[in-house]
Amino acid sequence: MLAHCMEKIVLLCSRYAWLVLVLTLFLAGGAIWATKFWLGVTTDTSIMFSSSLPWRERSNQLAKNFPQKENLLVAIVQGDIPEITDLTAQELAEKLTQDHQNFKSVLLPGDDPYLEKNGLLFLEPKALDALMDTTIQAQPFLGSMAADPSARGLFQAISLIAQGVKENQADLSSFKEPLKRFAKVINDDADGKHEYLSWENLLAGELIELKGRYQFIVIQPVLDFSSLVPGEKATSQMKKIIAELPFVKSGQAKIHITGQVQINDEEFSTVAQGMVSGLLVSFGLVSLWLFLAVKTWRVILPILFSLVMGLLFTTGFAAIWEGTLNLISVAFAILYIGIAVDFAIQFSVRFRAQKVSYSGRQGLHVALGKTAKETGPQIFIASLATSAGFMAFIPTSFVGVAQLGVIAGVGMLIAFFCTLTLLPAALSVFKPPVETPETGFLFMMPVDKAIRTHRKYILAVFAGVACLGIVLTPHMLFDSDPLHTKNPNSEGMQALSLLVQDPHTSPYNAEMMVNSVEEGYALQKSLSALPTVGDVIWLYSFVPEKQNEKLPILASARDILFPTLVVGTPKPISTAEDIRQAAAKTAADLAGIMDKLNGDDPLRSIYKALVKLTKEPDEDVLAVNNGLTRFLPLQLDRLRLMLSVNKEVTVKDIPEIIRRDYVAPDGRLRFEIHPKGNMQDNSELRKFVKEVYTVTPQVSGSAIDVFESAETIISSFKVAAASALVVITFILIVGLRDIKIITLVLAPLILSGLMTVIMIVVLPEILNFANIIALPLLLGVGVSFNIYFAMNWGRAIKNPLSSPTARAVLFSALTTGSAFGSLAASHHPGTASMGRMLLLSLACTLVASLIFLPAFMPNRPNIDE
Repeated sequence: MLAHCMEKIVLLCSRYAWLVLVLTLFLAGGAIWATKFWLGVTTDTSIMFSSSLPWRERSNQLAKNFPQKENLLVAIVQGDIPEITDLTAQELAEKLTQDHQNFKSVLLPGDDPYLEKNGLLFLEPKALDALMDTTIQAQPFLGSMAADPSARGLFQAISLIAQGVKENQADLSSFKEPLKRFAKVINDDADGKHEYLSWENLLAGELIELKGRYQFIVIQPVLDFSSLVPGEKATSQMKKIIAELPFVKSGQAKIHITGQVQINDEEFSTVAQGMVSGLLVSFGLVSLWLFLAVKTWRVILPILFSLVMGLLFTTGFAAIWEGTLNLISVAFAILYIGIAVDFAIQFSVRFRAQKVSYSGRQGLHVALGKTAKETGPQIFIASLATSAGFMAFIPTSFVGVAQLGVIAGVGMLIAFFCTLTLLPAALSVFKPPVETPETGFLFMMPVDKAIRTHRKYILAVFAGVACLGIVLTPHMLFDSDPLHTKNPNSEGMQALSLLVQDPHTSPYNAEMMVNSVEEGYALQKSLSALPTVGDVIWLYSFVPEKQNEKLPILASARDILFPTLVVGTPKPISTAEDIRQAAAKTAADLAGIMDKLNGDDPLRSIYKALVKLTKEPDEDVLAVNNGLTRFLPLQLDRLRLMLSVNKEVTVKDIPEIIRRDYVAPDGRLRFEIHPKGNMQDNSELRKFVKEVYTVTPQVSGSAIDVFESAETIISSFKVAAASALVVITFILIVGLRDIKIITLVLAPLILSGLMTVIMIVVLPEILNFANIIALPLLLGVGVSFNIYFAMNWGRAIKNPLSSPTARAVLFSALTTGSAFGSLAASHHPGTASMGRMLLLSLACTLVASLIFLPAFMPNRPNIDE
């Protein structure tokens, strides 16, 4: 009945071919309109999973309480010295703040006055005591510089050092490193390489380590959601501003842009570029394989027409049903071309192999009717099974793949509809010849015979392969980190790699909320005791500990240093001649102690540079002055500010700009838990998350998201694989109603899955959230080849490899492989891994269908196909 019904549909469409084609073009126009106005793409990986999952609910609640941490750009400023880093960051932040059209808010966390003033209180008492001792020893030097913050004052201070050496009263052991830096800058400046001396490196001690190498500017851009890359306008404007910053232009500072907005925009650009080029390459290769398969443009053009119309209809369905595609479902177009063309090839090759006793249009109609009756049920069952393979993810929490499953699953049904309606109509218009010779592979007859002769040995080998696949299944590796599926060469990802190196700035952390200060202290104690936890940051982390020990140390240092640091009226700005004279005097003082200096003593290098400086023109002398002392007044001001702290800091002193990141609107307190170790290592990350869970399960954050997404994906994969197998089996039972044929379809299907497992483990190919879809999809894609051969066996066709069906299967596999190959060639690692996995699955499917299945088929009487 099914075959008869399909015969009538094909004959009806071929009889009213032009009407069918006109209606098709009309519907295609509607699909294009829907696509243009309703279809969008998002790069947000957070929507890949159901929002009803407990870990997603916690993550969403955190984002709701702290919206300032969502949709951010982060500028990472790196200068040759800390002062250049700070100044460049301040200039960029100031210019961005003035641009309200492109930026909502701009925050420079490292430039907070509260942290700058109280920085010394965050040192441990021993470290603070040691730093103050060193600073006090440098009091004469600092006093000279405070009174005259120029190269003249610096040279006079070096003269004091020379005087101390001469009188054997100077211990230079603690000044050796600063003197080396003086020597380097003075010599470089004297040689025309104008550099700046970092007074912060000389005076800040361990505060440099607390501060870190970079300054970060956190920006919330104005996003244009009507654009496919919402942050492009803001990012472009930021790059223009960055290019005009003085230290960036001179090459002394670099600024890298990263953040969620930047990475998402770059990822979409990479994916979109890959999909467009992949679609074009796929279409070109499909055309080539079609020519080799059917060898006449009168069949190729109808197939391509049917393929394009089906793709447009599927895209229109995606626009109406989903509206927004994600980074996985956007691959449906290439998958459609690669898989849907199989139906058209099967129909066309079998159509050209028909033997008819009529000629002309009547013969063409008869051939179409016989092809529909013979091939239609096979294609129908294959399309249902393939659709089931795609739709198997729908009942899971892996929303990203479930969306692809809906679109591609419906696409397979659309492809079947187009094969039975548009393709016959187009063939009727183009009128290709039928009953062509050599539609099968006659040269494969000996291979068919050899497989039947040695079937027991072949089956024994594949039985061993199946057992190996079962053994290796638990050894498949899974990488749950979504960052590993992004393009590592993009600017955003390269900048992010700088953050990963520091646990405090690493994107991998855990976050949670507590209801009270008491609960917070208890949680901090429990978490800090975990081996994998580096530190725990919350509101009270910004209140220095042991202040009763540190304030007396600061008070003592302040009493000693302030009289020399606080100068009423510094000396007037020095001229080039003043500096030259000071250099000459200091050089003379150093000349008198040369016999007391070691051969590598930095004072020797300073002496040579000063002698050379006395002969330089005014322009170069002033350049040396600028390089040595430009940042000195700033550092002296900071030292005075930090030494001025004379009372205990409390939580009430923490400014609102810091408080808002750690206190929710309802008063609850936010915790940041930073891990130790390399969190890009999945095993390290899993260990960190499991340890945090032992303290509290009510935790979220990026590390938790990575861990839980892996658990969700693996669970979804198991459900999808089982669902696909059950549904496909049900379809086969209902459609075939023959246990032998059903077994012939399912056995190679399961074998191909086990062979794919072997390939994954041996190569190895690591599973991730993008490519894991290939395994359930394998069941849908692979089943169609088996259906064609098994149903032919049911029709007593004994030589499968030499039949027209084998020709159709081979070229169908080539077209499908071309599509998958274009995915594998993508610059986007996630998309490329999906393509590689699909190619592996396809290769294993072909081996199972073309070697194992013919050997597995019981012998029976032979007829010609």
